[in-house]
Order: sequence, then structure tokens, then C-alpha cells
Amino acid sequence: MHFDLVDLRLYLNVLEAGNITAGAAHSHLSLAAGSARIRAMEASLGIELLERGRRGISPTPAGKALARHARTLLLYAEHLRQELAEYALGVRGQVRLLCNTTALSEYLPELLADFLRDQPHVDIDLQELPSQRITHALRQGAADLGIVSDAVDTRGLETRPFRDDPLILAMPEDHPLCLQPAPSFADTLAYDYVGLASHSALAVYLEEQALHLGLRMQLRVRAEGFDAVLRMVARGAGLALVPLAALERNRSLALCTRPLGEPWARRRLLLCARGFDALPHYAQGLYQALRES
Repeated sequence: MHFDLVDLRLYLNVLEAGNITAGAAHSHLSLAAGSARIRAMEASLGIELLERGRRGISPTPAGKALARHARTLLLYAEHLRQELAEYALGVRGQVRLLCNTTALSEYLPELLADFLRDQPHVDIDLQELPSQRITHALRQGAADLGIVSDAVDTRGLETRPFRDDPLILAMPEDHPLCLQPAPSFADTLAYDYVGLASHSALAVYLEEQALHLGLRMQLRVRAEGFDAVLRMVARGAGLALVPLAALERNRSLALCTRPLGEPWARRRLLLCARGFDALPHYAQGLYQALRES
């Protein structure tokens, strides 16, 4: 094989863009140069990596395998750059951390702020995703660390406990479901909900749980953040499922709260990675800060 990291980045950019023109531009290459590099990769391997059609390109089975390994190689190359950057004055490192909605809003702001204050040479690329997408990204080598719900499959990853994070049903004080000690999720779907923004990982997760039951959540309004959601619930706008930590921050609101009967609502948050001991120095520091918090 005769290709380099520029080729691998170009190839992944082409796959993400869906065509060679945009992928080459994202790699700061001309279309001719980008096409030539892709053809040289295919000639070097003796196989086609891309299926070319009128609507763009798609990877062949061999192309999918290359993409998987390319992500891993580029991640390791970035780890190498970060480790060596410690010896160069003024060079910053970056840790990519993926987390679900609750971790981002309830537990991480102060922890990450303290870490960044104490580690001025480190930046954090923080992104909110559903837990299942986080574990997939970690397996693909597309991130250093993740914080996920224990309801998802973490096979192939190392995990450590992070926080207990049960989801609690919040209702106006006069709601009929207040008479039940532990309503089921199906029971709640007969009533209107106040939900988080549609891009929220928790919103996506709850809507998926409703679909598993063959039902849909009746969302009257969406809000940015648990505080706004709970304030609307307290004024009678509907129900909400929120983490216990969010309720504890809003104890002054007039709310009726109940645990859900489903096991998936009695969740824990986990720190996870492909291998904690294999993390680069920068990510090791963040991992230790989160674990010790």
C-alpha cells in the first residue's frame, strides 16, 4: 500500500460529503488532485473503494473497511501529535468527549470548567449525542471518552461508574397520575408532554421508547433545558421525564414527582472508552478528573 494520512483524510472527507468535489475542497485540494489521489489508492490496493453514480459516490465493502481503519489511524496520529506537543511550548492538545443530555446539562459544566482552568494547554471538543451513537463512535475510534446510559450495549468498551441518573416523571400537583406510586411509561403517553428540543439526545431516546410501544409522545411544546421544561410543567402545560438531578435543582417548584416503572428509567451513567490505559496523556488527565469527581 502506498498512501499517507492526507489520502486517508481525503477519503473520509469524500465519504462524508458524498462526492469527490466537495471532499477534495474540504481537504484543500483541487478536484483533479483529489481524484488522482483516490485513483492512486485504488490502484495501490488493487480494488475499487468507491461506487460512482449520477447522485454521487458510496463506499464498496472494501471502502467501508478502509474507512473504519482510516478513522482509527487518524485518531492514533492525532494522539501522537498531542503527546509530542507537550514538548513544544504553546502547542495545545484536544480531547474529544461525547456525552448524553443529562451529563452535559447536570454534571459536566463545573467539572469541565475546573479541568480547563487547571489545564490551560488542553481543549475539549464536547458534543451531545444519544448514548448508542456514542458507543458506536468510540468503537470506531472517533472519540476519546464517552458518558452514556447503562441501558445501551457497551460490549467491546471499558466502562467505569460515573453517576446514578434515574429519570423521574414530573407532573402538575393535580395530575391524575399522581395517584399511582410508579406509573408506566405507557400510562403517561395518554397525556400531553413538555419536551426538550428535538436535537436533544434525551428527547430522541424517549421518542424511541414510545415507538417501541407502538405509540407516540404528544408534545405540546419543546424547551431548551430542564429548568424551562419544569417551570412549564409546574404551570400545567404537561408532563415531563427529567433526571433526578434536575428536579433537585428545582425543589421550589410546585410539582408532583413519581419514579417510572420501567427498568430503563432506573439508569446509571457510565464513563467509557476503547481502553482507559491506552488513552493519550491529555485524555488520561480528563478521565482521572471525571472519575475522581
